Amino acid sequence: MYLSLRSEVEDALRTALSALELPTEDLGIERPPEDVDAAVASSVAFRLAGEVGAPPPQVAADVASEIDPADYDYLGRVDTQGPYVNFFPSDRYLAETVERAQAEAYGRLDDRDTSVVVEHTSANPTGPVHVGRARNPIVGDALARVLEFAGYDVDTHYYVNDAGRQVAVFTWAYETFDESDLPEPERDKPDYDLVRYYRKGNAYLDEAPESEVEAAEAEIEAIMQGLEDGDEATYERVSEVVDGVLDGMTGTLARLPAEFDEFVKETRFMRDGSTDDVVERLQALDEAVYEDEAWQLDLPGFDKNLVFLRSDGTTLYTTRDIAHHEWKFEEYDRAVTVIGEDHKLTFDQLNETLELLGRDTDRLDQVFYSWVNLPGGEGMSTREGTGVDLDDLLDEAIDRAREEVEDRLDDRLRDDDLDDEDVERIAEQVGTGAVRYDIVSKQPTKSITFEWERALDFEAQSAPYVQYVHARACGILDEAESEGLDPADAVDPDLLATDAERDLLRTIARFPAVVEEAGEELEPHRVATYTRTFAEQFNAFYRECPVLTADDEATRRARLAVVAAARETVGNALGLLGVAAPDSM
Repeated sequence: MYLSLRSEVEDALRTALSALELPTEDLGIERPPEDVDAAVASSVAFRLAGEVGAPPPQVAADVASEIDPADYDYLGRVDTQGPYVNFFPSDRYLAETVERAQAEAYGRLDDRDTSVVVEHTSANPTGPVHVGRARNPIVGDALARVLEFAGYDVDTHYYVNDAGRQVAVFTWAYETFDESDLPEPERDKPDYDLVRYYRKGNAYLDEAPESEVEAAEAEIEAIMQGLEDGDEATYERVSEVVDGVLDGMTGTLARLPAEFDEFVKETRFMRDGSTDDVVERLQALDEAVYEDEAWQLDLPGFDKNLVFLRSDGTTLYTTRDIAHHEWKFEEYDRAVTVIGEDHKLTFDQLNETLELLGRDTDRLDQVFYSWVNLPGGEGMSTREGTGVDLDDLLDEAIDRAREEVEDRLDDRLRDDDLDDEDVERIAEQVGTGAVRYDIVSKQPTKSITFEWERALDFEAQSAPYVQYVHARACGILDEAESEGLDPADAVDPDLLATDAERDLLRTIARFPAVVEEAGEELEPHRVATYTRTFAEQFNAFYRECPVLTADDEATRRARLAVVAAARETVGNALGLLGVAAPDSM
């Protein structure tokens, strides 16, 4: 509904400005300040004051006087406050919001006929996923959900680095060391089993006699060269290790949950000739130079050259990623990559190189993120086996959530007799949701220190705080159903006259616009910010507006309709964040 109201505001402003013979290019539409009770505001008077030769408040008054709300369906009133023109919704706007928001798909936008590939996570397949990189799958999965809900045709990809030195070391170590040389795995999962070989191999390369290290390095180099040459036997050796680790990693990621439509391997572009084709075209560029026994690009504006081919004929990760991105451009209208901020220089060079190759990089976006830290600043290294694995964090989150849920059982207002299975289900929903929500709710470029007390606080702006709104709405509707009460299909706005009711309805109406903004800006944290405001307003409504004990049946049914609309809205918003919406807590 908000999008419809905003469209009417745009039309009203253009019509008014045209009548005043003023330019209509920039309408200055924005959200009003918190202390202004309007739904939409315009700061156009600021821009036009100099042209008109009058102070902004006078210009705002002139614009407002040209607008007749009676000409529009959802525009109820127009007034000014200083230099701002403020637009207030009509009763029809509120009534239709209640009706439309009760639909399961509320907030979903129309199909845009635009395909988007979202590449995220893409962690090296060298061991379990650790906490430091947890932001990538959480932000990436939420972004894909938002884009899909915003009308895009979305595929999610995991780009598998199965051709670099780390994987070659891993393969060599797996074929070299015996089970008896290794410690017991930390978990009964393939990634925990196989990572022991990787760590053993790196320790050996650091500590073994020089002659033995030289022999090992020769074997590692042979693996890398075999992949470069397209040797099928080498590819199968490497795949045995890579696929085993990926199997374990994806099991962990599914717990978040984060799932993928396709795993795209680096070696795909080496084996089909794409990388060789890229090398030939790069060598033909004016920016190509051969220095320090390697082919490089001397890119303008960069202090460091981009190396794309070693003297031994092996390519680098970025060379293969160029072929990867050219493939994306052939398959999709847009490509979005969620990547750590430590790769920013590499992606700047990638973009510049793709432009030199004639590619439209306006179709390519990157979402950079900072690492997640834990209190105490634990380091994170798969190579050395330090840090905290994501599995451990999720286990502890569920354990802590279970304790919290059990502590609250005696204080529950809802009489639905949770058994042990219910408690376990809720603990998993709340615990995993707390981790996801705490991470996705922050702007990706801002560093995070994950803190249990904040993430699992049922009373503060956390996942449990928002999840409880959904559970409370479900409880009200279940009780109403048991009493034979149904939400109203159509609501008389006069029955919803309190500030708490109307504030909540205006927030519900704004949800599709939040989806649109989050998708356009590639910022899923906007949805999390919205859910916090939503939860506060629903709780105010719950405190101030009795639903089942309202004075008359018409008011009860109207308020039940608001609760039903709230349930669908907050449930869909949590779904975009990948956070479960419990029916009971």
